[in-house]
Amino acid sequence: MRTDVDLISPLLADRPALPVTPVFEQPDGEAGESRAAKLARLRQQLAGLGEGVCFLSALDDIAWLLNLRGADVPFNPVFLAHALVDARQVRLFIDGSRVPGTVRARLVLDGVHIEPYAEATEALMRLPADCCVLIDPERTVAGLVEALPVEVRRLEAVSPVVLMKSRKNTSEQCHVRAAMEQDGAALCRFMAWFDEAVPAGGLDEFSVAARLLEERSRNTDFRGESFGTICAFRANAALPHYRAEPELAARIEGGGMLLLDSGGQYPAATTDITRMLPVGQPDAEQKRDCARVLRGVIALSRAVFPAGIGAPMVDAIARAPIWADGIDYGHGTGHGVGCDLHVHEAPQRIAYRGRVLPHNTLESGMITSIEPGIYRPGRWGVRIENLVLAREAASTEFGEFLSFETLTLCPIDLRCIDLAVLRPDEIVWLDAYHREVRRRLEPLLEGVPLAWLRARTAAVGGQLTT
Repeated sequence: MRTDVDLISPLLADRPALPVTPVFEQPDGEAGESRAAKLARLRQQLAGLGEGVCFLSALDDIAWLLNLRGADVPFNPVFLAHALVDARQVRLFIDGSRVPGTVRARLVLDGVHIEPYAEATEALMRLPADCCVLIDPERTVAGLVEALPVEVRRLEAVSPVVLMKSRKNTSEQCHVRAAMEQDGAALCRFMAWFDEAVPAGGLDEFSVAARLLEERSRNTDFRGESFGTICAFRANAALPHYRAEPELAARIEGGGMLLLDSGGQYPAATTDITRMLPVGQPDAEQKRDCARVLRGVIALSRAVFPAGIGAPMVDAIARAPIWADGIDYGHGTGHGVGCDLHVHEAPQRIAYRGRVLPHNTLESGMITSIEPGIYRPGRWGVRIENLVLAREAASTEFGEFLSFETLTLCPIDLRCIDLAVLRPDEIVWLDAYHREVRRRLEPLLEGVPLAWLRARTAAVGGQLTT
């Protein structure tokens, strides 16, 4: 296989230049761990390799390890770079003009040295023969791997940084909880507006997504969307990754449901949430589908499971209430989520159709989505999504067990739910969730949005608790 032939450049006469925007540091108070401490932990894992080095190309791995951020990829605060880490130093391959002097000076204090981006391949070619290079084959392009001298020993494995990054520290967890309050308040302001705007008419999928971004942008700490909002009405919602375009966006009118999947970037936090919004009066079958999906969310949200369990093994917990009616969905139930990084983060993935790999496990500190769905082509689609944090639940003679803390704070609109489908214990979970949403978001809202929040979190199983 030839990897030294550039097939793209001849076809792109106006190919964009490499980014030149500055990189910036993530404060230790956000990261919860200094760059030096992260490097020390990585080197501990390299110590058993003799003259071992770790080569990193995955942008989120580099950004997390060095407590740096950038703006080179839409929605993802990362920057183009490679890194070569050994026992003494880090060689960061990046356009040096992008690293401000003050940032460069602090990097040097931690043994991080800037080298030109284009020299990463040559650096690999010059590694000594007695070296052992740890490379993640799923996160490194073949051309770079082939640059290694044949004498160099290669260890292909999941990058230690992937596993380190996936377990959020206490500071990251606190920042995520704070971001969920801001994000939830923005969603409540938006949804209160939506309820009033729908009867007046004139809305389409694109304009609604723009209004949601406007509400999020009012949050002091909002840094941008974590992905392009999926705003899908009626049959468009049956396409799980639908994107509305201005000239093709469906008008939101009549009866049905709107699927809204969106997220934001905040200090040390990334959000991802899906909610169903009623437009007019959803019909009985639509509401039953919403109830089935909600039952799946509830089932996995309150599960208890062994620490280190293969993530695909818990997929059936969320699907069981949906399977019971002979229904399934084609995407995974959950993915890892970063902290002011990628909204889809390795290694955990809750999907029974996926490969069962040793590193695809659920560990304490991981943030994961729970997002079952039902899609009826040409008719409608349903998805409800919360983010959850895996944390210690119990230690018994049978080992360590984990459970999930629900992080997302936003009402689940019961006008889209056939409550008769839910069991009494599921109603208890729903009421408890809405009590917590109301408690955490009430101080951030006033006027119409506050009244909307209180109405949408009213208890189903009894009177509203004040």
